[in-house]
Amino acid sequence: MSSIVSRLAAAASNVGTKLVRGGVADLRPVPRVLIDRGPNRAVYRMNGTGGRSAPSGPPVLLVPPLAAPALCFDLRRGCSLAEHLVEGGRRTYLVDYGTVAFSDRRLGIEHWVEEVLPRAIRKVSADAGGRPVHVVAWCLGGIFSVLTAADRPDLPVASLTTIASPFDFTAIPLVAPFRPLVEATGGHLLTPFYRLLGGAPSYVVGPVFRATGIDKEITKPIAILRKLDDRDFLAQIEAVDHFMANMIAYPGRTFGQIYHRFFRANDLAEGSVDLGGRVISLSRVDVPTLVIAGENDTIAPRRAVERLVGLLDKAPEVRFRVAPGGHLGVLTGRRARHTTWCHIDQFLDDQLTSS
Repeated sequence: MSSIVSRLAAAASNVGTKLVRGGVADLRPVPRVLIDRGPNRAVYRMNGTGGRSAPSGPPVLLVPPLAAPALCFDLRRGCSLAEHLVEGGRRTYLVDYGTVAFSDRRLGIEHWVEEVLPRAIRKVSADAGGRPVHVVAWCLGGIFSVLTAADRPDLPVASLTTIASPFDFTAIPLVAPFRPLVEATGGHLLTPFYRLLGGAPSYVVGPVFRATGIDKEITKPIAILRKLDDRDFLAQIEAVDHFMANMIAYPGRTFGQIYHRFFRANDLAEGSVDLGGRVISLSRVDVPTLVIAGENDTIAPRRAVERLVGLLDKAPEVRFRVAPGGHLGVLTGRRARHTTWCHIDQFLDDQLTSS
């Protein structure tokens, strides 16, 4: 009886907080300082909170994908990878691409691989006293980071961590039904649309991302009613909704390259990508790499993510781990705090020990 009463009291408190404050999630970003800015690039140093001393040690750079906001690494207080790293004493940085406008439609993947990420990595290294950078990236950010490290082995990169980054697009069940139609149209099924719109607009990207978890979207109201007493659960729902409301567009040329080179030709699975006549071979990656897949990820299933392991034959070490969660959940879900983040911590600590 007392358990029921306490649950009812907790539910009433949560409802009251939501009505008065507009929500129960603490969406305050981790304090940060801008250290560099350029086209499609803002680099931040994340600061400690609560009077702690400034983090030290090797720098860690968080790299988001396109379309998704950089807050994927800082979803909410208590469930923020950036906060976790900073509070763990790590010198943490974040690169933010900002918004993508119609005027950016001619930007291709090479813009991020040859310009944005190399400049961010060098700036972070310089800010950290010249130390090499540990890159931690999610989804397409992982693909871009691997391509960058392969294309520019001279960059001060200490290690790579990719989370939910697919390298074999034939292993993604969600896109399999569309392949016959795409090939029947000579690959031009989507071309007129992304050229006309200048890419994939944010108002398209958000609904498509939601559609990949349509079962959870349908059952979400019921789940909320059942867990009105669970503030952490409600806060996570609010934080994810906030994240989804801030999706960003894909530039037209980049979207076209992803569509034709990754989806149609599946170049990544073969280990090399041709970007405007410049061939980048993933076998050139020569730094320790951690590859993490989500066990319930429908956008980047385990087999699609694990393909990278077999392509990095020159890397001194390649670890593969599977953690609970879907595409976003494996990065910053409630269970990621005790799984994915622990894998990252262990990997980074081991690099420090071996260096």
